[in-house]
Amino acid sequence: MTAIATATTAAEGSMLLDDEAFPDPTRLLLSGDHYVTRLLQTAGVDPAELGVGGVEVRDPRRAWRSFCENWDVLSGTASGYWLTDELSRLFGIDREPSASSADALYDVIADRLQQPNFRPRRLLDRFRIEVLATTDDPMDDLDVHRALADDAHFDGRVIPTFRPDAYLDPEAPGFLRGVERLAQWHGTPTDDYTGYLEGLESRRAHFIAHGATSADHGVVDALAEPLASDEAAALFRRAVRSESTPAEARAFRAHMLFQMAGMSVRDGLVMTIHPGVLRNHHTETYRSFGPDTGHDIPVATEYTRNLRPLLEEYGLAPDFHLVLFTVDETTFSREIAPLAGFYPSVFIGPPWWFLDAPDAILRFRAATTEIAGFSRSAGFIDDTRAFLSIPARHDMARRVDASYLARLVAEGRIGRARAQRIIVDLTDAQPRKVFKL
Repeated sequence: MTAIATATTAAEGSMLLDDEAFPDPTRLLLSGDHYVTRLLQTAGVDPAELGVGGVEVRDPRRAWRSFCENWDVLSGTASGYWLTDELSRLFGIDREPSASSADALYDVIADRLQQPNFRPRRLLDRFRIEVLATTDDPMDDLDVHRALADDAHFDGRVIPTFRPDAYLDPEAPGFLRGVERLAQWHGTPTDDYTGYLEGLESRRAHFIAHGATSADHGVVDALAEPLASDEAAALFRRAVRSESTPAEARAFRAHMLFQMAGMSVRDGLVMTIHPGVLRNHHTETYRSFGPDTGHDIPVATEYTRNLRPLLEEYGLAPDFHLVLFTVDETTFSREIAPLAGFYPSVFIGPPWWFLDAPDAILRFRAATTEIAGFSRSAGFIDDTRAFLSIPARHDMARRVDASYLARLVAEGRIGRARAQRIIVDLTDAQPRKVFKL
């Protein structure tokens, strides 16, 4: 079966366009995988040694040895699962990483990476990834996507995803810089609220023209509450002058999440919301290595009240798709499944981040199915910066779903033939439907 992978970084597009050999085992398997580097840091490994945040890896072999010497910190974790699968399935390695095996494993992997079958495009084919969606800045020219689409030697499907977070939140790093770029491109004053909205809609149209099917919103909370136009315009002017209070910033980003829903109703982009993460928890690590370096921590998240204004307005709108994700698994049965079980627009996003692991996915399937059924699930889609782990993640999700379905069959709750149809739907048909692929 094919795989649907989404929310990878924009770098994956460039990786496939260039199709160059991966540099070495460390930079391929460790440096960009914050699931791994965060745990290695707990064992005392210096993030700089691993190349976290794009820092140049001075000695890739030494960094690999540090990883192997501390392999035990990954025992029982999803990351340990992915890496074990990758080492075995892709590289034919059946030895556990350790201090004694580190150099031998490094040499095996480094040798394989020089072979044509381990170039990015060949691996994409081997993984049977039918759709790969990157997350991209609204002002990205998307030239990489255009080049891939025009490349007669590339038959994969790589599409962009509109990710406007930094343009909607006055407290986001780079908000003013992004709004200024948008205003300059659109030809309107920076503090022109109407021009700001028009510019965002025009950029969405640019993404749609390049194959985008969804807009992704990584927000602290899922609050979506509209303001009167004059009030929103006043808050916007304060935001671009860097005068917003925390309460004003929250009100404006809640208003803009509501506006994004309206735009999705009009232009058809699937709206996905990934809330509930306190980003950059450790200030010094953020200063030294930048964002997405392992210290984004989940917080409790509320959907029922926070999304009510949005769903009152758009919840029954034809062809509006709203996919709700969470890293607060207490909300699956209490809020998300009940919402999806009433609103035809709402779909249950698969577990992501800390929850895309075997036991968590099994809990998720049980928590949501009895309330909303299988048809309200988005199926399993991948969300990772670790390219080589995609097959392991999809294989795991299929096994977990098959296990859950087998229990329902054994208990007489569904028939075997229906279970066989459902597993295909969860794997293939449902992601296509929900994400309009």
